[in-house]
Amino acid sequence: MAKESILTLDIGSHGLKLAEFAEVRGNLEMTKFATAELGIDPQSDTDQKQYIITTIHDLLRESGCKPGPVNISIAGHSVFSRFVKLPPCEPEKVQQIIQYEAQQNVPFPMNEVVWDYQLVTGKDGDVDVMLAAIKSELIDGICDCATFAGLRPELIDVAPMALYNAVRYNYDQLPACTLVIDIGARSTDLIFVEEGRIFSRNVPVAGNQITQSIQQEFGISFDDAEAMKKAHAFVGFGGPYEASRGETVDKVSKCVRSMMTRLHQEVNRSINFYRGQQGGKTPELILLTGGSSMIPYTDTFLKEKLKIETDYFNPFNNVAVAESIEAEQVAAHASEMGALVGLALRKLHTCPVEINLLPPKAEEEKRFKGKLPYFFGAGAAACVALLAWALGFQNMGQQAESANGKMTGRVKDLERQERVLAETEESLANKTACIERLLALEEDRVEWRDILQEAAKALPEGMWITSLSPAMQAPPPPKEDEDEGRGRRRRGRVEEPEEEAAAPKPQRAVEIGGMGYLDKVRSSDEASREYRDRLRASGVFSDETEITYAPPVGDTAACFEFRIRACLEEGKGI
Repeated sequence: MAKESILTLDIGSHGLKLAEFAEVRGNLEMTKFATAELGIDPQSDTDQKQYIITTIHDLLRESGCKPGPVNISIAGHSVFSRFVKLPPCEPEKVQQIIQYEAQQNVPFPMNEVVWDYQLVTGKDGDVDVMLAAIKSELIDGICDCATFAGLRPELIDVAPMALYNAVRYNYDQLPACTLVIDIGARSTDLIFVEEGRIFSRNVPVAGNQITQSIQQEFGISFDDAEAMKKAHAFVGFGGPYEASRGETVDKVSKCVRSMMTRLHQEVNRSINFYRGQQGGKTPELILLTGGSSMIPYTDTFLKEKLKIETDYFNPFNNVAVAESIEAEQVAAHASEMGALVGLALRKLHTCPVEINLLPPKAEEEKRFKGKLPYFFGAGAAACVALLAWALGFQNMGQQAESANGKMTGRVKDLERQERVLAETEESLANKTACIERLLALEEDRVEWRDILQEAAKALPEGMWITSLSPAMQAPPPPKEDEDEGRGRRRRGRVEEPEEEAAAPKPQRAVEIGGMGYLDKVRSSDEASREYRDRLRASGVFSDETEITYAPPVGDTAACFEFRIRACLEEGKGI
């Protein structure tokens, strides 16, 4: 029996995570996963939508997941959340009071947001409501990106809530109060977990602050600072502890310690707020998660400063992992997979927190797709009825004309109706042809993308593509053997060919232009030939692929140029 797949997507500010799960005898099993960074400088004003769409395509291809229904989580800093105490009221008035509290607490007009709520246990056992709201234009943009990439959003959760569900599922026995610290790129989520209670808070201290501090310290770009952080970052203990071995490592560790000190202060402030305002208990255990939590000695630093037992959250305590996934891969990314596990649980079980920020537009599209078969059936019945009605009137007109000349006027009316129907059919045919042309353009766009991806995949290191254009040319016709022709003339007769040769088919090909760094390759000729051979072996381009332009390079040149006419295999490409 085939396993029903559960596709999940976590959209963060710095990267995306995609995973596929399956239900195995009532339990959850991760069968595929992939992660990728967006590659955007957070200080720039670049629109993220195109990067998100491209990254989703890359994740689907890398993981082997098939597009389909998906559960999505969004970062906590993107969502306005508030915990509000409900006044005593009758059960039938709870919904009305929640609507009123939402209008009072959400700092945006209600017609400009998508919101949801969850009833939770509050202080002294009373009932509180957890409100979550997000700007409609933001959540619509996220849904549009997923839809454009071939996915169908079915649920939009908030990362801290999905993480809370994952913690409750994976840990059967927790202390009276546990604090989950999810250190991301742009912000950190603090999630207090008590029996039957939840409280979360988002603080703007996270990994990007470390990168920006390194960027200012060394005067380098954000990408270079991010690479330096990954290579050298660890939490410096300072004070009497021994300094690091290098000046660069010392500076990086101090940048990390500065951020961690601010985070420690925010955590302390949040614990005091939770105890004083929410009536919660002091945490007895801290579970660390998030990409930035993997900086070495983070757990030791927080344990020393907060005087609380600290450990890393394992989202796979009660979740199986398929044997096809290497253990090293799971271990390297386990700290980023908690929200994905929580998303999968929403489809498998009833979870403690079930927030859904799916916008009305996506809900309507979901319902509309379910009704499409009925629409097509009703349309077909209407067309049959209309055709029968027209034929019936035409037949009646012909009978009346033969029986009585007085019905001529009625016949003319029917003829006018027939012309109207003909014009309608012509208009419908024109629109149908337009739709077919648009679909053909979409197919061509997908084929061009695939060709570009295959061409880029085959590039050796140090080379890049500068242009790619179609090149279609018929191969030259076969030439007649001159000696054989002269022999026929000497015999005094001209022999007609037994059968006219078929016209050669045009070769379908693309012209690839590119350049490369001379210091990255052995020689420009060898690099161009290597690229040509890789294209031939790709399965998309044929063995007729050849280099068409490879000019010699001067002694002082840093780059070389090349052009390749890449012939497509039969049945491939545009």
